[in-house]
Amino acid sequence: MKVLLSAVIFSLATISNVLSEDIATDEGVLVLKKTNFEKAITENQFILVEFYAPWCGHCKALAPEYVKAAKSLAEKESSIKLAKVDATEESELAEKHGVRGYPTIKFFRNGNPVDYSGGRHAEEIVNWLLKKTGPPAKELKTVEEAKELIEASNVVVIGFFKDQTTERAKAFLEVASSIDDYAFGITGEDALYEEYGVKCGSILLFKKFDEGKVEYDGDDSEAQIKKFITTNSLPLLVEFNHETAQKIFGGEIKSHLILFLNKGEEHFEKISEAARSVAKPFREQVLFVTIDSSEEDHQRILEFFGMKKEEVPAARLIKLEEDMAKYKPDTDDLTAESIKKFVEEFLEGKLKQHLLSQDLPEDWDKQAVKTLVATNFDKVALDEGKDVLVEFYAPWCGHCKQLAPIYDKVGEHFQDNKDIVIAKMDATANELEHTKISSFPTLKLYTKGSNNIIEYNGPRNFEGLVKFVESGGAEGASLEEPVEEEHEDDDTPRKDEL
Repeated sequence: MKVLLSAVIFSLATISNVLSEDIATDEGVLVLKKTNFEKAITENQFILVEFYAPWCGHCKALAPEYVKAAKSLAEKESSIKLAKVDATEESELAEKHGVRGYPTIKFFRNGNPVDYSGGRHAEEIVNWLLKKTGPPAKELKTVEEAKELIEASNVVVIGFFKDQTTERAKAFLEVASSIDDYAFGITGEDALYEEYGVKCGSILLFKKFDEGKVEYDGDDSEAQIKKFITTNSLPLLVEFNHETAQKIFGGEIKSHLILFLNKGEEHFEKISEAARSVAKPFREQVLFVTIDSSEEDHQRILEFFGMKKEEVPAARLIKLEEDMAKYKPDTDDLTAESIKKFVEEFLEGKLKQHLLSQDLPEDWDKQAVKTLVATNFDKVALDEGKDVLVEFYAPWCGHCKQLAPIYDKVGEHFQDNKDIVIAKMDATANELEHTKISSFPTLKLYTKGSNNIIEYNGPRNFEGLVKFVESGGAEGASLEEPVEEEHEDDDTPRKDEL
């Protein structure tokens, strides 16, 4: 009996040792596996865990920043730990924590996970973690502490409040709690008031670019303070890349001037400086953005604007809040004066929306299914003498590709009927002022006589489409069918991105 008991105890001890394997580190980052994961999140009150794949490009880009963040926290003698899990090796662990893409980053507080929502630079990672584990704004007692905070980050916001119960102070602290990417400080010390030449209630934003420092002069509302910070924390001219994308498109400014330039070419610095020189008066209304058109990753953005590489350098304005309305300048000469005039006329409502249109093919009406572009759409689809069925499609859309042979058959069926037209239009390359398409494929019937527009929601088969047309839209307009959203993948601009 004693032998059996000893064997059981030995086995349990062995299992326990396996399950609580010591945790190795790689450049200051904990290396976690199934055997030590629970130990790590139990023994560390705060731990950030990255689930990665060795082949993932975004993971490779994050790796040096992640190491830098771990070292920065260690230098601060912080108890917060950074860890990583190779999700391709630890698939069971990744599945348990709902990993669907790479990198997936989760923050564990006392073993309880929340999704990480900060940036991918070391400074942003550290600021996010400090916000989640401490006060929203660091209490600054000395000038030296303030200077140290300012020196450590690209953007720092300091509130000067002797009484933190005032409306302005409370609004400032609420904003500090809601913005994770930047460091915040707060002080009531006279020495700091004197050092920075401010009075009680002042809010200063320090930055290592543009004018270096700017003071808030708005009211006590949380919304206005937040807008001031998010607007002024970006350069006057922002370069679009993976790191800045969320700040650009998730920010408070929803109108953007996009400058398409080729980095490394002579025009890049010249046009960039021209735009930067006139940007400041518009910074509360229009965000100035440059896109390096020579980068392969950005070709889809050019396509989204209906542009070709040969048109670069070029400028466009876009209103995110108005169905991605685009505007084009009346000159290709991008000087400070022409850029300023373009933005002023946009803000004054003097510009007409620039609608994309492909060139009309010579044989557009030679096939059973007619080809429409923006320039001939109204003439064909709004012909009151005919019923016109139009498919709005995207070239990359899987459902559209499946529908194509069926739709061609429908066109052939009605080919000899002079009262019916079957047509299609690439809605990613052609835009209509009166019709906005947000999913693919979308099928609309423009009825004879009244020009009523009836959307088809029936089964995507030959019989259903024929019945829909022959019934004048009475059959097939009520059933729901799955559709593909407007863009194919993460590299294509979405409505909340451009």
